[in-house]
Amino acid sequence: MEIQRLEAVIEAILFTMGGSVELKQIAAAIEHDEGTTRKIINNLMDKYDSEDRGIRIMEIDTSFQMCTKNEYYPYLINLVSSRKNHTMTNVMLETLSIIAYKQPVTRLDIEKIRGVKSDHAINKLIEYDLVRETGRLDAPGKPILFGTTEEFLRQFGIRSVDDLPSIHQDKEEDIKQEFQKELQLKLDT
Repeated sequence: MEIQRLEAVIEAILFTMGGSVELKQIAAAIEHDEGTTRKIINNLMDKYDSEDRGIRIMEIDTSFQMCTKNEYYPYLINLVSSRKNHTMTNVMLETLSIIAYKQPVTRLDIEKIRGVKSDHAINKLIEYDLVRETGRLDAPGKPILFGTTEEFLRQFGIRSVDDLPSIHQDKEEDIKQEFQKELQLKLDT
């Protein structure tokens, strides 16, 4: 494989992996020894510096990572600060907790638990990448099943849904009774 092609392969590896990649892994991927691989990467690093590109390759111990050059951080900050922050309403949090604890769950099941329509909340949770469609229920109409995403786990700092706090049976009954009282108050007004 010619040098230009090897550089392209290394760029693809570093870009795709996002984080740092060990030299030996890159060498194995391009089927070359570590010395040759290091020379190719150093050549790429020099190219990025001399061509005044927005990215660079950074060496971290025995690994390499593609990242943004420091002088372009203000532009990234402008971009990030202009992004709309996602706001979680109580309705969305309630819907998300039902999905997290009951998944896979249908829209109808969510609405039975909440006692009201949940279309907007579910759509927003999908938009925020906290909930996704996990399949279809084998029932008439083939309703969509919803579950949480990896982003949900990341946002809430848990490894799996098994790490969600458990609800004790006595607390669950209290929550149900409180929910029924709130629902009745809403119906009475």
